[in-house]
Amino acid sequence: MARADRFQVGARIVIERPVPGVLHSLQQDDAPLDPKASKSGEPLTFDFPLQIERTPDGGAKFFGPQVRREGPLRRFVYIRIGTSAGQHLSPWTRRMKIDIHDIDPTLLDKATAAECYKAPSTALQKTAAPPARRSSLYVGRWSKG
Repeated sequence: MARADRFQVGARIVIERPVPGVLHSLQQDDAPLDPKASKSGEPLTFDFPLQIERTPDGGAKFFGPQVRREGPLRRFVYIRIGTSAGQHLSPWTRRMKIDIHDIDPTLLDKATAAECYKAPSTALQKTAAPPARRSSLYVGRWSKG
């Protein structure tokens, strides 16, 4: 049951230039969710719900099936790549961390009222193989299609 002081927005991660033929997926629990591969480098899109709870100091806490935590403040979403995404014969085994804890709370307010907001994000990896390329995080309301 959702708490009264939480609200939900749609979140969308776009892998702008994925490595062709390599599976990418969201992570839910400890398993891949919605795996897909780019045929020729076209962007891959992952949609998921993001629950937000405002804190007394004006900040935000993030919750949802795809939200992971590291320490008391850091929240992020994993994108699994290669074998981590279920592509067992892939030479790649990676996870990308897409930070969400550092999205400006005033921009989250705008995202609840607007159709969509592109939040600044940085994909973090320990190595560059396969290249992380670029990713974007969008929050807000939109219709799929």
